[in-house]
Amino acid sequence: MSRGNSAGFDRHITIFSPEGRLYQVEYAFKAVNQAGMTSVAVRGKDAAVVVTQKKVPDKLLDPSTVTHLFNITENIGCVMTGMLADSRYQVKRARYEAAAWKYKYGHDIPVDVLCKRIADISQVYTQSAEMRPLGCMMIVIGYDDESGPMVYKADPAGYFCGYKATACGVKHIEANNFLEKRVRKKQDYTLNEAIEVAISCLSSVLSADFKAHELEVGIITKECPKFRTLTEAEIDVHLAALAERD
Repeated sequence: MSRGNSAGFDRHITIFSPEGRLYQVEYAFKAVNQAGMTSVAVRGKDAAVVVTQKKVPDKLLDPSTVTHLFNITENIGCVMTGMLADSRYQVKRARYEAAAWKYKYGHDIPVDVLCKRIADISQVYTQSAEMRPLGCMMIVIGYDDESGPMVYKADPAGYFCGYKATACGVKHIEANNFLEKRVRKKQDYTLNEAIEVAISCLSSVLSADFKAHELEVGIITKECPKFRTLTEAEIDVHLAALAERD
């Protein structure tokens, strides 16, 4: 009986195709790109930075309520790329896991342990027929007393890893190529350098000159290990510095 390559095998998440692929999980990765967003994270010497686009889809929306940057704990933040409803659910679950850890052990959850837990939960969604994978990717940043700044990424398949710099979303391949070249030249970025590398990466791969209200920037530093987002005025300073250099 001759059938198309994916015929029937993309109906159920639990069925492998003859080539050994799970099509529903691959479709979840495509769903991440549907929002048309690209996010970048860079780890510096004493800081970690996440930068993403800020798109307000409707003029009637209040821009201050539209965000892809979230606090998980006071000292751990993340940028979500993909379907916003799925993203909010995953952030809520991450906050629950972080709170449960603190209640049980009496101290904040480490960044890598949190990301591993989120990835483990995402992996379970690829096994059972009654759940679907989440159409979002999470990049988590935090500062660890022993390891310094940390950048971790978890995807819909349940894979997670630590990164020196990474990107996800529509132009993630081009962004990763850009970051590879920069990281090869230098790794011990200061906070300002890390922010400017991330912004210039987005500008380069999207061929756009951003204004301050079109970007969101989240940072964590050794001096101030609490996750915070930059104001438009602070973003403007970095955009001006980049413009002068060009």
